[in-house]
Amino acid sequence: MAIAAAFVKRALPSRGDEESDELSLVAIFDGIELKSRANAFKGGSMLAWFGGIDVDLSEVALAPGARLSVQTVFGGIAIRTPANWRLESNVKALAGGVDARTPLGTDEDAPVLTLEGMALLGGIAVGPKAEATAAES
Repeated sequence: MAIAAAFVKRALPSRGDEESDELSLVAIFDGIELKSRANAFKGGSMLAWFGGIDVDLSEVALAPGARLSVQTVFGGIAIRTPANWRLESNVKALAGGVDARTPLGTDEDAPVLTLEGMALLGGIAVGPKAEATAAES
């Protein structure tokens, strides 16, 4: 499995930075920390394989139809969002954990971030209080 992870790390480089409206982050045997300042965040993808990703979206404007694919294999992903965003999560866990809940009292007309993905022997936390411990994996 470690050889496969090393191959994927070379084949799938991370793309995007603090200003990008779309991200493609890949953390394999390492960690990524990013505080986004996007003007119209559209989403993207995140893969943590024996690594961690910590993304702060708390000051980002969300574009309509924003979708984020999150995948972990023996890793962790923490994504902080503004308290007024609604989260629609289709993320599954197999021997791992997922915490992606919309805060109580969020307006039905609030911006929506749709999440898809899988946590396999890892964890994914999304919300206003998501812990930054994922990048320390």
